[in-house]
Amino acid sequence: MALTLTRALEAVLDGEDAEALRRATARLIEVYRSGAPPEEQALRDPVSAAAYAAYRMPATHAAVSRVLRYAMEVAPDLAPRSLVDVGGGTGAAAWAVAEAFPEVASVEVLDASADALSLGARIARNGPPVVAGARWTRADLTVNSLLPQADLATISYVLGELPGDLPDRVVDASVAAAGVVAVVEPGTPRGFAAVHAARERLLGAGWHLVAPCPHEDACPLAAAGDWCHLAVRLDRTALHRRLKGGALGHEDEKVSYVVARREPAALPGGRVLRHPVTRKGMVRLELCRADGTAAAEVVSKRQGPRYRAARHAGWGDRWPPEGTDAAD
Repeated sequence: MALTLTRALEAVLDGEDAEALRRATARLIEVYRSGAPPEEQALRDPVSAAAYAAYRMPATHAAVSRVLRYAMEVAPDLAPRSLVDVGGGTGAAAWAVAEAFPEVASVEVLDASADALSLGARIARNGPPVVAGARWTRADLTVNSLLPQADLATISYVLGELPGDLPDRVVDASVAAAGVVAVVEPGTPRGFAAVHAARERLLGAGWHLVAPCPHEDACPLAAAGDWCHLAVRLDRTALHRRLKGGALGHEDEKVSYVVARREPAALPGGRVLRHPVTRKGMVRLELCRADGTAAAEVVSKRQGPRYRAARHAGWGDRWPPEGTDAAD
């Protein structure tokens, strides 16, 4: 029987040298927090790959899972049967795609780190059949950005680590190879900059947005010097807490993303940009709107169903929900 990702990680990483993993985790955190593309391969040995899997796979999986859920809300006809996971490392995005789309029959994970691919394959043996049977292919995107053909290409936590014009080349290669592209980056100004550049590249290729944007005009947040992101809450495992020295049983993964495809989608009227602020008898929503602007909307109790919907709205959700009138 297939295990959850958390259980699969426990099954494979149990017995690893805890102190070596802590040291490797600290080094990886320093590399990724620096904000600059790594000067050398971050996952350079089996210990680094194991540390990455333990502390990053759950967060990446949670982020990609949430992104796919938002995409399917806008485009319920999404039904990819094949996936290429670009720079997929140990395969967290592949797990998320396999869980979101049971019809996926073919998965290929590309990465430059042989150690990450080897560990990802070991972890995947405990997962869904399509992940257990995935192809794990060593590919150096700095040398060759050509990609195998697939219905869906995921590029998660990759573009911000690539130097020069390589992010543009990877996006262009994804456009040539797939019918749907999902780009996921950290929800930081730098991560959003990579996502925004990918968004412009995808639109420039004649593609259409699926999520999060409710329009295909210029991004109002980028124009204002702000950045678009959301928070995904996930539970921390005991190993995760030990490696990162965290006391809380959860963490919030900040995420910026864009999903686009060749065919137009029925975009929502808006998207919630921040945590809603609830006061007695009212909810204030910061929204990106279908007219290409970003502005606040105050929903009062006297608006009935719309108010009840606003009380349940979350950061990153589409607005208004289906079945709720767009006007008072």
